[in-house]
Amino acid sequence: MKTTPYCTPERLLEITYPVALEGQKLGDWISHHRTSINTRLEREGVVLMRGLNVISSGQFATIASGLFGGELLSYSNRSTPRTELRGNVYTSTEYPKEESIPQHNENAYSHEWPMKIAFLCLVAAEQGGATPVADSRVVYQRIPAAIREKFERKGVKYVRHYSSVGLPWQEVFQAETREEVNAYCERHGIRYEWLDDDQLRTEQVCPGVAVHPHTGDKVWFNQAHLFHVSNHTEENRQALLQTFGEARLPRHAYYGDGEPLEEEVLEAIRTVYEEEKLSFAWQGGDLMLLDNMLYSHGRDPYDGARKVLVAMADARTWND
Repeated sequence: MKTTPYCTPERLLEITYPVALEGQKLGDWISHHRTSINTRLEREGVVLMRGLNVISSGQFATIASGLFGGELLSYSNRSTPRTELRGNVYTSTEYPKEESIPQHNENAYSHEWPMKIAFLCLVAAEQGGATPVADSRVVYQRIPAAIREKFERKGVKYVRHYSSVGLPWQEVFQAETREEVNAYCERHGIRYEWLDDDQLRTEQVCPGVAVHPHTGDKVWFNQAHLFHVSNHTEENRQALLQTFGEARLPRHAYYGDGEPLEEEVLEAIRTVYEEEKLSFAWQGGDLMLLDNMLYSHGRDPYDGARKVLVAMADARTWND
């Protein structure tokens, strides 16, 4: 089981916001520290709070919306399986525990994404199961200039086919009819085509690099390396290609003009992510906040039970 090495105690201390309830009610402590916590989040991009003793999804929803100062977002234009709980709280991606989830910025493949994400660990895994993060500013700076320039110039085209493999279109778009899907795609600039057997094909071109609206920093902000078929193991890749052919893969990515992505380029991007990952062992009750543009996140494989919840806030679009 390959996992990310944990960060040093000194680095862990740097991202940790000290918690000392000292008899205060949790809600009162959150209200008192909300401004300070968000200031740190805007500056650093990641904040870990340990010792809040959050024990339920409902409590998590109240705390997350209080910290973020607004309603939590629903998970729209979905790409991974999750269970929706009350109050727009979701389980983290429900992939098999032996699989890792590559670094990514949430919904960077979409027209709209959350600026802020909160992760709550209710149950820590017996082994592994960390949620590594990486600074998207540093990732951008470390990716070779020629690769950055091409992504900035061309963007990324995300192509999806919704069938028996992956999420059905009804779940992705939270819709029951084709007309609802058509309307959603037209509102958000997604090209769509209905194929045989009730199969839907969508294409969306998004920038590969973004500028953070508050800091002005350029950040690496796309999921080309994750959507591309080369993200799979060689065995799974060959099975997908033999079953669907490249033209109908459940998920795939190209440059924005349709040019194939070079696999050596994607490997270079994955290498930078691997080298920049910051990881710590979850403890039950831990709460981590991320600026979704400043930091990416992923998941290590794990053994035993694990329960991490997610809440998102502050929707942004490419037109903002």
